[in-house]
Amino acid sequence: MFLMKDIVRDGDPVLRQQAKKVEFPLSPEDRKLADDLMEYLVVSQNEELCKKYKLRAGVGLAAPQVGVSKMMASVLVPNEEDPENPIFKDVIINPVIVSNAVQRCALTEGEGCLSVDEDVPGYVPRSARITLKYQDVDGNEHQLRLKNYPAIVCQHEIDHLHGTLFYDHIDKENPYSRSENEIFIS
Repeated sequence: MFLMKDIVRDGDPVLRQQAKKVEFPLSPEDRKLADDLMEYLVVSQNEELCKKYKLRAGVGLAAPQVGVSKMMASVLVPNEEDPENPIFKDVIINPVIVSNAVQRCALTEGEGCLSVDEDVPGYVPRSARITLKYQDVDGNEHQLRLKNYPAIVCQHEIDHLHGTLFYDHIDKENPYSRSENEIFIS
């Protein structure tokens, strides 16, 4: 299981690299990586286990964040109303955003990242809706539409696969600037 000591921190060159495409069928190492990425999220979202292992809770974790420059990330967006059925839960491999809405959205409290220890204030504008294409651990292709928070999480993780960190999107001159048609999600 990954612990906080295994999470690569901002400044490590692997976080700024373009990740390599993952080949199928998955090697035993890649399958273990996929399992471990998801396990971190599951454990980190359990309040008791999160405390026990001294983790920071997360909804996404990309392979570069554990020092592996491969196009793989786990995403686990919980469902507050029905904790047994997450809004989105999968390991996305070789993900591509095939289309995105012109309308922008951002989290009112800004974004955070397991690889960035300090709080970086500001809005992170993202597409409000995306169509995501990816492969799962068995190599099956998926294409689905996501909006608002799940879309934000997937865009954040896909950014990691291309060497981009969330704060790269923040307007340096005016970090809290808002565009007219931007949706804010709390």
